[in-house]
Amino acid sequence: MAQPQGWNKKGGSSPCLTVCPVFDTMSASSLQDVLRYLEVRAMSKEHRVGIADVAATAGVSVTTVSHVLSGRRPVSDRTKAKVLRVIDELGYRPDPSARGLRTGRSEAVALVVSDVTNPFYPLMAAGLQEVLQPEGFLISVCVAQGTSHDLDTVIRHLLNRRVDGIVMASLNAQEHHFNAITAAGTALVRLSGELDPRFGDIVRADDTGGMADVVTHLLERGYRRIGMVNGDPDSSPGRLRLAGYRRALRDFGLESDENLITTGPFTRAGGARGAHRLLGMDPMPQALVCGNDLMAVGALDAIRERGLSVPGDIAVTGYDDIEAASLLSPRLTTVHNPAFEIGRACARLFLDRLSGSSVEGVREVVLPQKLIVREST
Repeated sequence: MAQPQGWNKKGGSSPCLTVCPVFDTMSASSLQDVLRYLEVRAMSKEHRVGIADVAATAGVSVTTVSHVLSGRRPVSDRTKAKVLRVIDELGYRPDPSARGLRTGRSEAVALVVSDVTNPFYPLMAAGLQEVLQPEGFLISVCVAQGTSHDLDTVIRHLLNRRVDGIVMASLNAQEHHFNAITAAGTALVRLSGELDPRFGDIVRADDTGGMADVVTHLLERGYRRIGMVNGDPDSSPGRLRLAGYRRALRDFGLESDENLITTGPFTRAGGARGAHRLLGMDPMPQALVCGNDLMAVGALDAIRERGLSVPGDIAVTGYDDIEAASLLSPRLTTVHNPAFEIGRACARLFLDRLSGSSVEGVREVVLPQKLIVREST
């Protein structure tokens, strides 16, 4: 609330009127503003302003204030404007812990990832936010790098905070992590693995089909000696994309050569190391398919270091279709992994679970992927 005319501050933060004669020249409305300002200041100093204070000052019910705050029930424009003005004047801030005690919900959802530098995950978080934020939810991104123990710590922290839901995108997740989450009554959505009634819903893209498509594309262009720079083979994406690589070769009547397969972290450095190993072979591969776009960037680094050209000397493909894939030179052939749509689908599953509507069993949502052909092949 703006300070009324004739109001100054002296002695630090304590307000006082400049001189008493000011009252003599004040209009009735100005004097009313002063008295209202004093009332608000006194109220804010004596105790934390609550929803009941807002309701009393605005002359409405607590229920009406709640409807204005949530936006889930219609309130007249005039009443809404009055309530919002009082909220601003009193400096009212909803207490999430108190609301959580009443509703049994924290209105918080966490996305747990292994690598926050991978542009795939911010896109996914944006999809979550588009659906959940209008419903009053806060979305947080938590990073569990390294060991399974790191993930234990993150999950324990989130369960202590009583988040309503967790999207598990960490590559280190194991069954005991899923058990801990569901045993606490927290909604869980996974991005990979087999559908299991104990471990929540799944939203995923067709990793096997996507990698099979990109390998088939290379085969149809005449490449036969195709190496794979894959991510962690124990992770679901690594395992499923390797299966797609092998399937495409098999369908084309070729056997996969284990010497042409390298594994490492899903990072630029991991891609560079894997590519260097394959490029040192004699003969070297005609093409490299990489576990994700970051690994493909590392592979391109290794190729340039050896004085080779793409696609003149060797073709390269990625996976995920992050923004950088279209900015590289040459632009990267890849598979569009619908990160934003995956986030939206996860959010809708959470809303179904948290709405109180009866949802029987666990559900799996599989989103299509699309081959994006560019200049690197």
